[in-house]
Amino acid sequence: MHTGRSLSSIRYLLGLCFYLMLSVRIGLAQGPQAVPSTLAPDSTPAHEIQSLSHFVLLITGAIFVVVAGLLVYIVIKFRAREPDAQHEPPQVYGSLQVELAWTVIPVLIVVVLFLTTARIIFAIQDAPKPKSALDVTVIGHQFWWEFRYPKFGIVTANELHVPVSPESDPKPTYLQLLSADVDHSFWVPQLGGKTDLIPNHPNQMWIDPHHTGLYLGQCAQFCGVEHAKMLLRVYVDTPGQFAAWVKNQEQPGVRDAAVASGRHVFETQACVNCHTIAGTIAKGTFGPDLTHLMSRATIAAGAAANTPDNLRAWIKDPNAFKPGSLMPAMQLNDEEVNELVAYLSTLH
Repeated sequence: MHTGRSLSSIRYLLGLCFYLMLSVRIGLAQGPQAVPSTLAPDSTPAHEIQSLSHFVLLITGAIFVVVAGLLVYIVIKFRAREPDAQHEPPQVYGSLQVELAWTVIPVLIVVVLFLTTARIIFAIQDAPKPKSALDVTVIGHQFWWEFRYPKFGIVTANELHVPVSPESDPKPTYLQLLSADVDHSFWVPQLGGKTDLIPNHPNQMWIDPHHTGLYLGQCAQFCGVEHAKMLLRVYVDTPGQFAAWVKNQEQPGVRDAAVASGRHVFETQACVNCHTIAGTIAKGTFGPDLTHLMSRATIAAGAAANTPDNLRAWIKDPNAFKPGSLMPAMQLNDEEVNELVAYLSTLH
């Protein structure tokens, strides 16, 4: 019994040490990480949140050391000894000093933590918005993300593109967060904290990524069956890359005569009721805008790579990738599916 507990304690300590070493390693890294991480902040709001977490960890760690130290001291000092194993140590009753200590000290700790947290929250929320800021409207859907760029008239989905914001030339991105249905939560750990998207209650947040690359996140609020596959991809581009991306997104859908049959399939099926392709009769807003579908690396809100094979499987049976997805199977025959995929594959 005691041996099992000892082994469990050793395993716990080894696991804790491994986690701390991993945290230090990730924390020393800069730029995008291969997995979503709160330990490698790369935006001013994320840095502020990490500094607060370090402060809280320092205080709670000190409390742990004091309490654990006193516990070890008491266990050793007042352990049972032969031949006086039944002797009871002196008892203390009604000590004003002890009662004041265990009341006043915790209250002071809570007050300090509250004031520090409030200062960080207001520092982030009340930061002045520079004229160079980019505005993006984020709309959460079950189960995908819609991104609108009012200045450029661009609408895209699931993959957010923003310019890099070095400290020498800040270009922050301000996000207006809306929901089309239920509660969602926008969370890219390296760029900022969780912010909810609530129906009929607009929220705001801002990010200023310091390095280029791909930052990963997802919806952090349970929003239905496929909440876990409502993923986020934020591409931080150089100014030149972002300008090129904007120019491409401003173009209408490609009209390639070689895939006219596939376009006919698209325009004569229920696809047009849910999706938009600029330059066609498709004006639906229930599903993602497909005007530049092939400019995205993934489909199904990051659930699968954007390849012709995956696109074909997605059209035939969306539940193959996302059980519970609100996109219906279109009941097309193989020839129609192939023609439709050929057409969609031209939408760069």
